[in-house]
Order: sequence, then C-alpha cells, then structure tokens
Amino acid sequence: MTRFWQTLTCFASLAAVAANAQTAREPRLTSARASQVADSILKLMTLEEKIGQLNQLPGEGGQTGPRVPQGGEALVRSGGVGSFLGIFGVEYTRGLQQIAVRESRLKIPLLFANDIIHGFRTIYPVSLAEAASWDSARVETSARLSAVEATAHGLHWTFAPMVDIARDPRWGRIVEGAGEDVWLGSVMAAARVRGFQGGDHGVGLGATDAMLATAKHFAAYGAAEGGRDYNSVELTERTLWETFLPPYEAAVNAGAATVMSSFNDIGGVPAHSSDWLIGDVLRGRWGFKGLVISDWGGIGEMINHRVAANKGEAGILALRAGVDIDMSDAVYADSLAAAVRTGRIPIALVDSSVRRVLRLKYALGLFDDPYRFNDVAREKRYTLAPEHVAAARIAAREGIVLLKNANKTLPLRKTLRTIAVIGPLADNAAASLGGWAADGRPEETVTALAGIRAALGPATRIIQVRGAPVDSADTTGFAAARSAAAEAEAIVLVIGETQDMSGEASNRASIELPGSQRDLALAVIRAARQSPGGGSKPVVVVLMNGRALAIPELAQEAPAIVESWFLGSQHGAAVADVLFGDCNPGGKLPVTFPRVTGQIPIYYNHRSTGRPADSSNHYTSKYLDVPWTPLFPFGYGLSYTTFAYTNLRVSAPAIRGRDSFVVSVDVKNTGDRAGDEVAQIYIRDDVASVAEPVRGLKAFRRITLQPGETRTLTFRLGPDALALYDRQMRRVVEPGSFTIFAGTNSDAGLSTLIDVTGDTVVLAPTTPRFR
Repeated sequence: MTRFWQTLTCFASLAAVAANAQTAREPRLTSARASQVADSILKLMTLEEKIGQLNQLPGEGGQTGPRVPQGGEALVRSGGVGSFLGIFGVEYTRGLQQIAVRESRLKIPLLFANDIIHGFRTIYPVSLAEAASWDSARVETSARLSAVEATAHGLHWTFAPMVDIARDPRWGRIVEGAGEDVWLGSVMAAARVRGFQGGDHGVGLGATDAMLATAKHFAAYGAAEGGRDYNSVELTERTLWETFLPPYEAAVNAGAATVMSSFNDIGGVPAHSSDWLIGDVLRGRWGFKGLVISDWGGIGEMINHRVAANKGEAGILALRAGVDIDMSDAVYADSLAAAVRTGRIPIALVDSSVRRVLRLKYALGLFDDPYRFNDVAREKRYTLAPEHVAAARIAAREGIVLLKNANKTLPLRKTLRTIAVIGPLADNAAASLGGWAADGRPEETVTALAGIRAALGPATRIIQVRGAPVDSADTTGFAAARSAAAEAEAIVLVIGETQDMSGEASNRASIELPGSQRDLALAVIRAARQSPGGGSKPVVVVLMNGRALAIPELAQEAPAIVESWFLGSQHGAAVADVLFGDCNPGGKLPVTFPRVTGQIPIYYNHRSTGRPADSSNHYTSKYLDVPWTPLFPFGYGLSYTTFAYTNLRVSAPAIRGRDSFVVSVDVKNTGDRAGDEVAQIYIRDDVASVAEPVRGLKAFRRITLQPGETRTLTFRLGPDALALYDRQMRRVVEPGSFTIFAGTNSDAGLSTLIDVTGDTVVLAPTTPRFR
C-alpha cells in the first residue's frame, strides 16, 4: 500500500472513530472530532494544496449536463481545486470524486454546490411567494424536500437561503427573499436553514439527504441604492442592526454552515474586505463557527471598488477579512501563494480557512465515504417524486394572495360553458417556474392555462388570446382580447412579469405593469362590462410577478385580483385550485404594495415622525398628488370567508423588563366556508429614548377555521419583543407603556396595553462599532 492510500485510510478511520464518538445530536461541523480530522490532514498539505481547497470553480453547460471547465480535471488531480459550483448528476460527480480520491496526492474529496433557491428539479414557489404563505413549517418542508432531491443528484451545498431584507421593490432580488419585515424574514431564514440541513443547529448534517445551507448576502445587500443590484449601501448603524442584520443572525442561530459575502459596500467598505462584518459581528458577536464564501467574482471586484490595485491585493484584503473560499475567479489560486511566501499574509490565516473547508467535508461524511451522495437508485427515486410534486402544489396554494374580490366574483363556477383566458403569461411555463429554477424544466411545469383546462375538463370551451406582449407597447392583439371578453361567460387575465424581470441584475425603474398590459386589462374589463350580461360577468386578474407592483387602475376597475407570484412546477394547478374554489386562499403580503413607484421606499414599520400624515393639516408628511397610504398594506390578504378578532388581552398588565408574557386573542370564522387566516401581533413602544417604528411584527400564526369556529390563540413573547437599541447601541428593554395590536394585517386596529416597570434592562452590550 502506498503512503497516499495509507493517508486516505487514516482519514477515513479518523472520521469513523469521530462519528462513533459523537453523541447522536451533536453537530458534526462544530465537534472537536471535526477539528481533529481537519488538523490531521492540514499537517500533510503543501501551500498549493491548501490554497486549492479555497478555490471554487464554476461548471460549464454541456449537451449532457454541466461539466467542469477545460483543465478542471487536471486541477482536481493536482489538488488545485476544492469545490465546484453548478456541477451535478450522480454519475458525473462520482467520476470527478474518483479522480479526487484516487488520483490526487492527498485524496481529499470534492464539494459540489449549486443555487438550490426554491427547488432542484421539482420547483417550489419563489422565496417571496413562500413568505406570502406565512407558514414557516411549510417553508421548512419545501427546503427539506429540495435538499432530498438535490442531494440525490450528487449535490452537497446550496447557496440559499437569501435572507436580505428588501424595502425597495425596484430591486430585482427581492424575489429571492422574504420581503420587508425583520421578524418574518428571520423566521423564514431559520426555517429554510433547518430544512436544507435536516434540523436545527446543523444536527442533520451527515445524513445523505441533508446539504450545507448558506445565509446570503452578508450584509444589507437588499438596501442597494436606487434598487440597483450591486450598488452601494448607505445605512445608519442603528438601521443596520435593527432591520438588516437580524435575519442573518437567525440563520446563524439555526446552524447555517456557511455564509456568503455580498457585492455591496457599506459606508465605503466592501463587504468582501470587511473584517468588522465578518470578524467583529459574524464570528465575534454571533459566535459563527462555519465558513464564509465570496459571491461570484466578489473578491476581484474590489478592484472596481478601488480599494485594491490588483487581484493580489484584493485576495489579501478578502482573506484578512475572513473570506474562506474564493468563488469563480481564482484570485486566491493565482496570488495567495506569493503573498504568503513574501510575508504579506501569514500562513496561519490560510490554515484557518482550509481548516473550515475540511470541517465541512467531515460534517458531510465525505471522509467516511466520498461517494455517499452518488446513488443512482436514489437519484431516480427522488427526481420529481410524486410526494414532492404534491407538496409543491400545496406550497403553491399557500403562497397565493387574494387582493380583491368584489361582489364575491370568486370562486368561479366549474359549470361555465365558455371562459376566456387572456394575457401573455397564461401559457408561459418558464415564467411559472420563476428565476433560479436550478434543473427545473418548463415542459414539466403546469401553466395557468393548463391548470384551468384540467380543472374544467372538455365540457367548457376555453378561448385563449395572448392580447399583448409582456414588454412592449404593442396593442394589435387588443381587438381579439375584447372579442373574447365579450363572448365568454367569465374572463381570467394572466398578466405581470416574466421570470427574468426579477432576480439578479433584473431591476426595474418603474414597478407598474410592463408594456401595454395595463391598457390590455382595462380594455378587457370594459369590453366585458359592455357585453350582454356584462354587469355580472366575472373578470379575474391573475398577477405573475417577483416583486410588489403598482396597480392602482386594476385595484379600482378589476372585480377580482389574485396575486400568484411565480409558483413553480405546480403553478397553474394551484392557481386553478384557487380560481374554482378547491382551495380557499389564505396568503398574506410579505411586502407593501405602493400606489405608484414614486412612493418607494414605502414599508409599514417606518419610524414615527414629528409631523405624521394628517389630511386636515397641509404641513404634514404626505404627497400632493397621491395618498400617502399604500395600495395594499404589509400582511394584507383576503379569503372567501371572513374573520373577526375579539378579546385581545395580556397575561399581566404590568411586567418587569426580563419577564416573558402571553398575548391572547380570539379569532372567529364569521363566514360560510372553512378558511385559513394568519393572525398577526404587532407592538409599538409608546415612549422610548429613540424614535421607534410605528409598530413592528412580533408574532404570527396561520390557522384553519371551520365556519362559525372560534379559536383562542396564545403567543408567548420574551423580552426581545419589547427591546430596542438605545443611544449607546445596547440592546435594552426600557420601562414604559407598550401598545399591542392584533389583526389580519399591519393596519390591525384591535389593541391593548402592557406596562414595563422597574429599571432599564440590558439584554446585550453595545454593538461592535463600525470600522
């Protein structure tokens, strides 16, 4: 046996001993055994082999699937690469793994990563739509099943969840997150981490159906100026800590194994060079023990930020800040060795990063069995597994939000003789999937038209008219659309955005409906009204989009509006379920819908101002030309039934600053059919040492109630629900009065009070000051 095979056997033996020694629920990633295995390998590595572990290369498209770039296999043999992005497929990844563990000097297995944002082959709703479900258990299930399918295709690592708070819907990547609210965003971040990794605190890592999660983009990427992707971020430290950092911390607390740095700078410091963000905050304040990876080319882009003159300087800045793996542009591979040998960077920093990479590989069990994710039978079993497809349909149903339903336009009858399905997106499968759809395929996707056709069957004649393109002012199809509207008994308009109008680098200066779609919708609505029996003819607008849209004319004119987002593989089936009453919609908006683009930024939890808007006082904070209020508020969503909230109370009228307390409220289904409601609890600090938001979400729960059923909901809240950052940036609970609101959206009016007595309680010391 050669020395190298002896080395590999030694690694496997150590890993096996470690696995047996660990308790059943101890996270493998942060275990002492993981460090022991990593250190034993690190001692044997050359400088070039160490740097190779910090080098992640992207795959390239091929006729039979993604492949390594030219020269990639040679780099594997030489130990010059530690992981690949965008490479999957059991047979192909097994072949690459064989090269790594049989033909490289130290036999260190590879990691295979991909962007599994909302599914792999079975595609679930985009993240914004999943947030609209307000159902963290459902979101966790979608991530769990996505991991099962992705790992069955040889993948170890996903670059999700994106946990960036987004208050500007012009920003294209709002579609990838949970919207504008810090609490909703934090809950969803933790749920997705648990789902991908197979449990809380990383305890599921090591199972063959669990994958490494990545909280991104650290930090405040969603606050890009002007809603322009990659742009600078200007935030006060207070806003950063109050609003933008908590979802990352929630992901870390849930056990996220990795964190991705962001493209933006904050206050002139690019995130990829911020030892304050990565060192003081992430590793220091929060105790993060995992790995930090760059975003695509983010290290080299510090040259464009003009904080580095060349890639060598950029690499030094990034490694000193704590960025462990360089994604895609080989800055570390090309320059770090020279930097170490000339004394510009200590080898200890390289070793720390390599140790974190090796710990990841240990956590996944790759030293035990490098082929444990390469099971052909498992790949076949979980590709579009029936139970996954069924779960995707449920998730899609839950993400749909009913925005308007005048005169009970919905649900539609299944006994319709004719129905017109109008709009450029009705049969657009790629748009139905949404962006970042991994290996999702349009031909396996149910469009809105297909879903309607399946729901109605052959007895109903469907008149399909495109009407207008998505993105041009062309009106030549209006005449056919008006004719169809006049002829049919009911009309469904499917309009909005294509999947590539949101997502990375897909920002819009105007969030009104693109092209001539608004005019198409108004023409169809008016044609329907003017046709025989038009006064009662149902017209339903189904929106497909990846951001909040400004649709004031539709809100005024359309009898019914359904927000469907991009719902994935089962998009059309879920839409049809809602349109025809097989599912009662219960989703709520995770973002505020403005009336016009000019209201941006508009979000519910703005700070109190000295002159709050007052229609009777000219000199208050409002507009001359539009109301100051949103078109649809955060948390808003209707149902085919109605709900009433009563008897809001707290467990004690007065508490001390460290006490927990219970909020209770009775919710009744006052309609004639079963339905889902999302009960929401908001709190306002009535008088504080700093200006606080007018209210903030602190708890929520999605429930199903039968007609006439009343349920008492209880929410146990801790001190943090009442906490703020004081003038010294300490996390504190101050004495005083707090107003608690309960209801169906952020405008909830039912309220009660609770008083905090005694001295100010310090929950956390002063934050690390920005540098």
